[in-house]
Amino acid sequence: MDTPIQLTRFSHGGGCGCKIAPGVLSDILSRTAPGVIPSELMVGIETSDDAAVWRLNDEQALVATTDFFTPIVDDPRDFGRIAATNALSDVYAMGGRPILALAIVGMPLDKLPLEVIGQILEGGASVCREAGVPIAGGHSIDVLEPIYGLVALGLVHPKRVRRNADAQAGDVLVLGKPLGVGVLSAALKKGRLNAAGYAQMVHYTTLLNRVGSELAQLDDVHAMTDVTGFGLAGHLLEICRGSKLQATVDWAQVPLIEGVAALAQEGVATGASGRNWAGYGAQVTVAGGAEMAPWQRTLLTDPQTSGGLLVSCAPAELDRVLSAFHGSGFGDAAVVGSLQAGTPGLVVQA
Repeated sequence: MDTPIQLTRFSHGGGCGCKIAPGVLSDILSRTAPGVIPSELMVGIETSDDAAVWRLNDEQALVATTDFFTPIVDDPRDFGRIAATNALSDVYAMGGRPILALAIVGMPLDKLPLEVIGQILEGGASVCREAGVPIAGGHSIDVLEPIYGLVALGLVHPKRVRRNADAQAGDVLVLGKPLGVGVLSAALKKGRLNAAGYAQMVHYTTLLNRVGSELAQLDDVHAMTDVTGFGLAGHLLEICRGSKLQATVDWAQVPLIEGVAALAQEGVATGASGRNWAGYGAQVTVAGGAEMAPWQRTLLTDPQTSGGLLVSCAPAELDRVLSAFHGSGFGDAAVVGSLQAGTPGLVVQA
């Protein structure tokens, strides 16, 4: 190729920023009649969890999920790696171990050279090899925007499934990866992301959340989810609604990717951040009646592509949870808040 292909120019929105806004999605789902709910279905759509879980027998349950999106970066191999890491994360967030993947491929064949498409697929395959997962098939179509992702299947013991709706009052909240991927992606599109920032973005978005399988073995890890397109606030609110609890987040303790605070203060943000706030901002309050600075709100709602696990655990389990994170390469993992009895919602200590 004479000129490198810029994949992001084909995208109206990249990565998990492509998600349908939470308020719109809720309205769509509310109009959908529930189907048959057999006893084997342990987790369905009722709490907006990360994956479906089907009990196979007393020792095994099948975790099933799918995730795909348009390019968040220009490099085709990095795009494939990020998309595959993000898709497998949902299995880990349920406490499972991925066993099989199917590729979801949509490409504008008249605009992208076959070499570029091959690099996207190889990027995804490299992550699956790292996770020990075969890509055993898939489906491809010719579309206007590049789309890539996976159907991911995994296994978990039925007693080790970690839903987003089983948090308990008194739990502490641990976030596995720092926030800011959405801001970095917006900076990339504006030509304002330097090489160091890009390297950080790729590092965090291709860091597999397989520590989730280990965390699920701890009895006092009560709930897990991964922070993706709805931002930290959106996915924490799902835990609150499912568990019928109120959350408090200490903003000073929330880890941020180096440099994103400065970018957010300069107004760099994704459109998805504003849509997220419009969808759930009424459920977020600031302690003491204060207001968050606009840049803080941007990061609280920032869509995280392949973001970190958010873990709700008993205080007595905290040391083991942090040890598991730090020992698995998640050096930024930190306690960011807690859960308590109260009306489901989020209180931010800014």
